[in-house]
Amino acid sequence: MGAGERAYLTLLEEIQTGVLAPGVVLGEVEQAARFGVSRTPLREAIRRLVADGLAVQQSPRVTVVAPLREADIRALFAVRRPLEETAARLAAARTDLAPVFDAMARDFAAVTLDGADARDEYYRLIAVFDAEVDAAAGNAYLTSALRTVRTHLVRVRRLARDNLERLGRSVDEHRLIAAAIAAGDGDLAANATHVHLHNALESTLAALPDSVDRDQRPPARRPRGTT
Repeated sequence: MGAGERAYLTLLEEIQTGVLAPGVVLGEVEQAARFGVSRTPLREAIRRLVADGLAVQQSPRVTVVAPLREADIRALFAVRRPLEETAARLAAARTDLAPVFDAMARDFAAVTLDGADARDEYYRLIAVFDAEVDAAAGNAYLTSALRTVRTHLVRVRRLARDNLERLGRSVDEHRLIAAAIAAGDGDLAANATHVHLHNALESTLAALPDSVDRDQRPPARRPRGTT
């Protein structure tokens, strides 16, 4: 693995896990020294983060970790919902893979959330499930679009990781999706995915810290007959 790739992957993980918070300056000199690389591969790593939408060029010489705004989270889920519903529906059509998803439904049923390690294991199980759904869907364009969404989703998802009540419901929702795919029921798989993502968005927005920009909230609907 080259120096630039190593720097990129490390910075990506640190942004996704919150080690590097929104607004933190990604100074080329400081980061190059930290990784023990020249500024050229470090600059390329930062360019990739900007292309991913995880870093923002504030000026020619200043790049910062991208902010986490309510409007961005809503936009992310607006794209995520139809993609994942479609993937679940396509996966359910693969009846030859029913044993795989039946086993995953049992894995979700056995999940415990007692402690940070257990929650980390749950997130790893979700990643495995997502990969299985992508493979079953068998659509490279869909998978590519989902990969982009999930790059951002990792840091958004962790906002609610300490809400054990929500995580417990999330486990049940994933189990239902896996069981529906195993049963070959595309409608149920898509509908269960829709419900899961609606609940995930609501819990994520509720967990947003006060520092998050909420100025981009869509305007409330006016009652009919008012101006």
